[in-house]
Amino acid sequence: MTIQKAIDRKKLDERVVDMPWFVQQFIDYKLPDLSPSTLLEYVRDYEQFFNWLRAEGLSEAAGNAQVTLLELERLRMESIVGYRIHLTTRTEGTNARITVSRKMSSLRSLFHYLSQIAEDENFYPLLKRNIMAKVEIKRIHKPKDTAAKLKGKILEEDELLEFIGYIAEGYGADIQNNKQALHSYEQNKERDACIASLILNSGLRVSELVNLNVDDLDLANKLLYVYRKGNNDETFKTPVYFREQSKDDLTHYLMLRQTRYKTPKREKALFVTIPNGQKEGKRMTKRAIQAMIIKYAKRFGKPYLTVHKLRHSFATDYYLQNDIYKTKEQLGHASTETTEVYAHLTDKTMSEAIERRNEARADIGS
Repeated sequence: MTIQKAIDRKKLDERVVDMPWFVQQFIDYKLPDLSPSTLLEYVRDYEQFFNWLRAEGLSEAAGNAQVTLLELERLRMESIVGYRIHLTTRTEGTNARITVSRKMSSLRSLFHYLSQIAEDENFYPLLKRNIMAKVEIKRIHKPKDTAAKLKGKILEEDELLEFIGYIAEGYGADIQNNKQALHSYEQNKERDACIASLILNSGLRVSELVNLNVDDLDLANKLLYVYRKGNNDETFKTPVYFREQSKDDLTHYLMLRQTRYKTPKREKALFVTIPNGQKEGKRMTKRAIQAMIIKYAKRFGKPYLTVHKLRHSFATDYYLQNDIYKTKEQLGHASTETTEVYAHLTDKTMSEAIERRNEARADIGS
């Protein structure tokens, strides 16, 4: 089990005990097929829903664990509509449409299980009436729409190399008057540039990057062996290729990893840091990598850049040179439907590149 999965499994085990028995049964049913991270999101969604039921007087339970099947059976369509309105209009923590869609999908999964799969001692469904079967959940993730949202918010063409170069050298000039920030930068610039380079030359997810060990790296063949999202076989790591530039960046970083970060031999993590107040290098966290990329992106003049948008940047660049099936495999997508985003993005990228080329020719001609 990966580091992040182990953390999420522990959190899941801690929170699911506060759920009704039938939710615990549903989580056990789904555990072999879904990651602990996904199931943890399910439990959070159910906590929010049951809290709302109790606040609205639709459940007499003193706590979420006491919510009954009968109370779920008695829910009317107006109650579900009311919950959707609550999610979209509440003053604190208003949810985006995509978040509301996901929360409603979580409820549909639970209600479907209770009404169609789970049985009581007499072989009857646990839930006799499924109100969620009437709820239409519109698809939000249309590749064309996602591509439109990403337009202008990813790195294109020469910007991929420029961003890596900025982390390796340019950032220091921008903060030269801040001695504390400059000291931290000098300590970590090779590592940070290597991380950005690896994402922009392989398309790894941040969770995959965090879980990398030194032994997962095959520099000679430009390969990484990673636990891919959605693959629940804990014994199998998928080989993922990276481009030549990352080979040089990784080689440079590996020369510094043990001495600069005082990394003990027992620490297997590829990317390490020395936490405040400690003396030895330890595995970087997902949050630390995300914050690090945002820090550099703001100074680079691309404040909207995130780790995931670096992955999008790689994917768009990669798709320009490969077909949709190779891109799907490189990114570890479950279907080509997800990869279609880059078909829409590259159409735009190519048309803009042609326009720039035409403008350059016109300037030369004049």
